[in-house]
Amino acid sequence: MSGDSDCTRTSPSAGSPSDSELLPDRPKYVCTLSPDLVTKAREELQEKPEWRLRDVQALRDMVCKDYPSLGTCLDDAFLLRFLRARKFDYDRALQLLVNYHTCRRTWPEVFSNLKPSAIKPVLESGFVTVLPHRDPQGRHVVCIRPDRWTPSNYPITENIRAIYLTLEKLIQSEETQVNGIVILADYKGVSLSKASHFGPFVAKKVIGILQDGFPIRIKAVNIINEPRIFKGIFAIIKPFLKEKIANRFFLHGCDLNSLHQNIPPVILPEEYGGTAGKLDISAWNELLLASEEDFLHDFSELVLPCDSSPHDLLVSGDADEKQCDDSLRGMKPQLYYCY
Repeated sequence: MSGDSDCTRTSPSAGSPSDSELLPDRPKYVCTLSPDLVTKAREELQEKPEWRLRDVQALRDMVCKDYPSLGTCLDDAFLLRFLRARKFDYDRALQLLVNYHTCRRTWPEVFSNLKPSAIKPVLESGFVTVLPHRDPQGRHVVCIRPDRWTPSNYPITENIRAIYLTLEKLIQSEETQVNGIVILADYKGVSLSKASHFGPFVAKKVIGILQDGFPIRIKAVNIINEPRIFKGIFAIIKPFLKEKIANRFFLHGCDLNSLHQNIPPVILPEEYGGTAGKLDISAWNELLLASEEDFLHDFSELVLPCDSSPHDLLVSGDADEKQCDDSLRGMKPQLYYCY
């Protein structure tokens, strides 16, 4: 994610200095997809290799024209993430890119100090990790275990930051950009008091990021060991999930056989009836923490220009925000009822 974000230098006018003097030096994009994934991207994402760079340039031009102060990276590889996530629909990819920055700029509790070392306690707790093996569809499995979090140690925003950094690391892979990811959430031992930390504000923010503010394809969300309280939470959140995302939630309860229909035992740890050995969080922790310098470099380029306000970038309507607030306001009483 390197490269200059100054849009004014991407289209020099006639009589101006040469292109080589004005255009920033951007890393040349080199496709790392296998032939099979190139075919998959063509069939599922409408990505045509012969038009790929043309499509990237089209999105870059739209950013420079419509959001010249966005302060975003404009490298080919970075913009490709957004095109792939929106099946090369220019308008939807642009909106996703704007939402990506808006989410980051309007929730400083999560997005300030965004580096792996800052969430080391979360990683060491095992709250979030990535299983070492991909599933048969080539998708990484992100494992989230809320019971590993002790609220008195740090706020819930630290957990969200850890999940976000995990997704940022995963999406660097073109293979993941095409195949997407699978989430496995184990709610064993989650109490009402712990669930109450996931209130209306947090719920709305997280939904917004996962649905419309991050360039990743979430192909399935598998919930296991969920208590009755989770059904109450999900019933409240579901109206704000897009139908496609809502249909990708699978509630397995304590039924490991049901889980194995979605995630094969061969890639699952013993804790979930798998044959891949004990769940080991150390490998992913080491990989993420070793990426510290990469994150510092990448995120240093995503800065809010001094003449811009985060509110200038918002794309969702006030009415939608109010509707979400009103509907989620009744969450706590219903949680007590479900519990």
